[in-house]
Amino acid sequence: MIYLQLFWSFFQIGLFSFGGGYAALPLIQQQVVGIHSWLTMSELTDLVTISQMTPGPIAINAATFVGTQIGGLPGAVVATLGCVLPSCVIVSLLAFLYYRYRSLTAIQGALYGLRPAVVALIASAGLSILLTALWGEGGFALAMPDVAAAVLFLGGFFVLRKWRRTDPILVMLGCGVLGAAVYLLIPGLM
Repeated sequence: MIYLQLFWSFFQIGLFSFGGGYAALPLIQQQVVGIHSWLTMSELTDLVTISQMTPGPIAINAATFVGTQIGGLPGAVVATLGCVLPSCVIVSLLAFLYYRYRSLTAIQGALYGLRPAVVALIASAGLSILLTALWGEGGFALAMPDVAAAVLFLGGFFVLRKWRRTDPILVMLGCGVLGAAVYLLIPGLM
């Protein structure tokens, strides 16, 4: 039964995650944290962080990780197949239709119409992760945010905006090293 739940949950994520990995994050959050409670929001935030450091799309990495946590190796295979199958079918069908009907105005209009929705999904996912990183599981509250996390976020954001050619991996590594140092040197922060 758990394998069927894993397959169906990640099939839905794969089916409705237009716009790539970041756009899939709200769907992953809803399935993994909200509906099934397979992970906490804090664990999902850690999963997204780890997914950024490993090769492959976020949704597939999430499917493999959650599948392994819930059902071992068979769970990882089932969840990953559930996540990938809709994309393979949809892309094959869309490629066929696009090459046949690409000059139609309705097709171009639909593609332009999807763009704002994708931006909204990405913004929603980013905001959820930011709130969890700064305020923990409860999200935004009137309490003070984690100051060290806020400084690291703002510093990384500043570096990426100021020096646009900076490698994001180096920024992530730098923030990781600084974060480890801060949280190890000041024991009460975690």
